[in-house]
Amino acid sequence: MHKTPYVASLRIYEPLSAFEPADRLRWQEIDASVNSKIAEEEFALRRLVFPEPPTGRPDGAHVLDIDGQRFVSPWSTATRCWAALDNFKDSYPASVVPFFISPALEDVITAGVDLMEDRVPHILTETWMIPPRWFSIFHPQERISGEDENGVFCIYRAKIADAKARTEVAHQTVVNSFGEGPVEAEIEHLLDWLELFNHGAMVELDYGGLAGYMDKALKEQGLDGIEADTSVEDVLRSLAGLASGDGAMAGAGYERLVTRWRGIQAIESAT
Repeated sequence: MHKTPYVASLRIYEPLSAFEPADRLRWQEIDASVNSKIAEEEFALRRLVFPEPPTGRPDGAHVLDIDGQRFVSPWSTATRCWAALDNFKDSYPASVVPFFISPALEDVITAGVDLMEDRVPHILTETWMIPPRWFSIFHPQERISGEDENGVFCIYRAKIADAKARTEVAHQTVVNSFGEGPVEAEIEHLLDWLELFNHGAMVELDYGGLAGYMDKALKEQGLDGIEADTSVEDVLRSLAGLASGDGAMAGAGYERLVTRWRGIQAIESAT
């Protein structure tokens, strides 16, 4: 079972050759058969109990070996901690933040942040849901699903060139239909993030523990569990409707997606 079953991840795996020599030496020794995703979850939970500067220890990485080539997605722990803190502070008045994050804990999170050469994480995460814009990156045939020691899993994996092209189409479609605004800006930010990585990289959407919740919800509806999930298809259908001016098609695809994931998000309120 996942240690953090409510987290979904969008990861960039860059070719080993894209990294600094010291990192290449360290990461080429990683055993790809070891489930590094579980190790990352365990490390995250341990840091909740025993906070420590995220720059204070060597970071881990996920690896993929595809057709004789190694791809690496660093955990980017320090970068993600810094970004999460920054986003949280932007979401609340400065007078409120200390009630949630003490100055001492903030000092722990930001220790060494000035020494970070790159504040761009290879991994984005969301809890209890997956943003529709993430689904727009992929096509249904890029899906990998099944069951392992942690239960059911669902992963989509695409070449970054394809991911960027699809995100550009989604962005232009939304702009043409609604103009500039929050939805358009979120897609643009996603595209900007994708543009920062090596042209030979891979992009992976991992449902994480949410695959188990989705599997259970769909089976309760008499469907074939996670295999019946059509989130990517629903987003593509909605975009196709927008592009063709078919509001009914666009609305049906989006409503189907939102309804399905609303049930998953409801679990958060129940726990």
